[in-house]
Order: sequence, then C-alpha cells, then structure tokens
Amino acid sequence: MPLAAAGQFRAVASLTRNLESCRNIITKTVAAGAKILFLPEASDYIPISASESLKLVKPIETSEFVLGLQESAKQHKLPICVGIHEPVAGGEKVKNTCIYIDEDGVVRQRYQKLHMFDVELASGVVLTESRSVEPGKSITSPFDTPIGKLGMLICYDLRFPEISLQHRRLGAQIISYPSAFTLPTGNAGHWHTLLRSRAIETQSYVIAPALVGVSNSKRKSYGHSIIIDPWGEVLDECKGVDTENAEDPGEDAGGEEDICVGEIDLRVLERVRKEMLLLRRTDVYGEV
Repeated sequence: MPLAAAGQFRAVASLTRNLESCRNIITKTVAAGAKILFLPEASDYIPISASESLKLVKPIETSEFVLGLQESAKQHKLPICVGIHEPVAGGEKVKNTCIYIDEDGVVRQRYQKLHMFDVELASGVVLTESRSVEPGKSITSPFDTPIGKLGMLICYDLRFPEISLQHRRLGAQIISYPSAFTLPTGNAGHWHTLLRSRAIETQSYVIAPALVGVSNSKRKSYGHSIIIDPWGEVLDECKGVDTENAEDPGEDAGGEEDICVGEIDLRVLERVRKEMLLLRRTDVYGEV
C-alpha cells in the first residue's frame, strides 16, 4: 500500500530558508519511500505583521519557494501538497491557499481557505486573520492522487464539519488539513479531538501537516503533524511544542524538520464504510 508523509518544520519570514527546510523534508520523505508529501499551512513564510506579509507574498509563477518545490517534485517524481500565500489584486490582503504539485512539477489544483481564524483567547492570544487575508468562495472538488481521491482544506476549516462532509459526498477518500495550530488550542486538546472527529464522521483518512515552534515574537505553533485512518486511529504523529514558555522547538519538538508516515489502504476505508453505514435522516433535518 502507498505511504503518505506529513512534514513539519518551523517557518520564518524567509522564502529561501523555508524552501531549504522543505527540501530537507523532501529528502526524508523520499528515503521513507512515501509516494506523496503534505506540507503545512503558510509553508512559504510566517510574517510578524500584515505589512510584512504584503512585502513577502509573490505569485505562484514567480515565487522562488513554489518554483523550488516544483523542481523538487519533478526531480523526485513526488507529488507535493503545500500551504502558501498568494497576492490579491489591489494589494491590501493576501490569499491563504493550498496547492497540489504533481510528480511532473506542475501545479494542478488549488484551494483558497474558506474560514478565517478570528479569535481572542483569555490567555491573551488575539488573531484576526480576516483583516489581512481574503477568504475563498468555493470548494475544490476531490481529485485523483497516487493515494486516492484527495479533498484539500486548511487549518481552521477543521472546526467546521459541514465542509468535510461535503468532501465525503463529492467522493473524497483522504482529507488534508495543512495547519499552523496555536499552542493554547492545541494544549486544550482541540487538535487531536477535531481531526479524529473529522476522520471518523467522514470515514476518510485525515492528513494534517503542521508548523512547529517559534516563528517570531508573536507566533508559536503547536506541531504534532498527524495521519489518522478512517476508524479514527492515529497511524503516526510528530512531536510538538507543548508549553507556552517555549522559545524554540528544541528537543521536545523533535527538531525543526520532521515527517510522520502512514499507509493509505483504501481497502480499510471501504471496509469501514461498509461495516458502519451512516444513513443520515435528511428527511428530518436536511443536508448538513
């Protein structure tokens, strides 16, 4: 059965440095024998401000980060699914997107994040993604990959089961959530609970690559990249940062660059879906 890899690293405000980290992850992925690699949300850069993001963002066609990944994908015949930023006409906001690069190095699919991460936690964490990011307006239908039909979502989308259920209806067998999850919500158990819930309710594989560690003075990411099967069992998981006082990923985060690997067996998926029928009463409560 084919193996999928979910990569994890600490992104900073440098496209070239982040590309180097991703290439190290690609080397590990190839060595592990995986047939596809998933990289986190915002793998191209993590800015300290909205103004810095506008300075760093580049179109796919000219981004040294994307071009470098396309070259590596072609070189290793390795499809790559990665979260990036894209510019918006007018220059006041950016797009938070996920692109799929095929084994020939061609960008074949693209999804723009629908749900904006606007939170104000009691711990003092305040993030208002909608101020600097333009939300998407549509779902990208599941498409064929070497491991099955893939539905692409991004981070905060995992809190909304409606969109993952829609992917299941559209034929998804795997759902990906490239992420940059915060420490407070990760430590509260939301990361594992939500991802396992999405896998169980859609009876699909869930692959969630995540950023880890301290990107800047305003941004710490939880890590714990993970692959979950349709029964809700964790196949593999990276380490993460589990303390608000962490100044860098350190040993507790398993280093800055890591992968977790899981076998994607569609026979398991079909068995789960056959044995546990989910016959919804849409005649009573409508389609969710």
